[in-house]
Amino acid sequence: MSASRFISSSKTFFTAPVSNNAFLKTFSAASIKANTNSNFEQPKGKNSPFQSSITNFTSQTNPLSQRRFKATWAAGPNSAKIPSFEAYTKDDSSVNTDKSKVFSYFMLGASGSVLASAAQSSVHGFLVNLAASADVLAVSKAEIDLSSIPLGESITIKWRGKPVFIRHRTEQEIQVSETTPMSELVDPQQDSERVQVPEWLIVVGVCTHLGCVPIKDAGDYGAYYCPCHGSHYDYSGRIRKGPAPLNLEVPKYNIDGNTVVIG
Repeated sequence: MSASRFISSSKTFFTAPVSNNAFLKTFSAASIKANTNSNFEQPKGKNSPFQSSITNFTSQTNPLSQRRFKATWAAGPNSAKIPSFEAYTKDDSSVNTDKSKVFSYFMLGASGSVLASAAQSSVHGFLVNLAASADVLAVSKAEIDLSSIPLGESITIKWRGKPVFIRHRTEQEIQVSETTPMSELVDPQQDSERVQVPEWLIVVGVCTHLGCVPIKDAGDYGAYYCPCHGSHYDYSGRIRKGPAPLNLEVPKYNIDGNTVVIG
């Protein structure tokens, strides 16, 4: 293909609402081939959203390059339609009204009830596992026939893995225990506070010093004596001499006639 034919066929269609003078001023190297009338009329009507004029020119700068230009501009304020997003916005029914508030409160209350029930079940199961079983509760109580214990004697039974002293006190032992001055006691306590029936003394046989087991009918006061470190107890189980700081413990018990139930 010759250069002249290439140039004649190398046409660029440029759309712009400008006059010939303005076009030539911008593209000084172009030769006008069509639409040289600068007084063109702008298209009108609903189907013409843009004003345009077509100018055909042939570039004379470089026969091997081809340039195309196109420009458009809005014809009026109503030519560019703004899209509507009403379909994507919330209506009044979706706003937080009284009806939706009631539903929200209902769901909140139902969720709280379910969580509370689950927590109660978990706590109950945990506490049940911690509670003592029936066989342990049966062993935790001890029943003794008091009629088998002679007057002035003391027996030792086992209760919850600990020794328990049960003493059938004589009148003299009761009188001495009731008339002991409080000023002479290391751990002051009336005899009436430690016995339910004056004839029966029931105490845990564990020394309050270091946990040794005292022996009966021994010591300076004739009742109980701990040979480990020399603690002396009287007929009421009160500490009278030695390193023990407290009286012998009185367990929970109940006397019914000639039977005592400890625990």
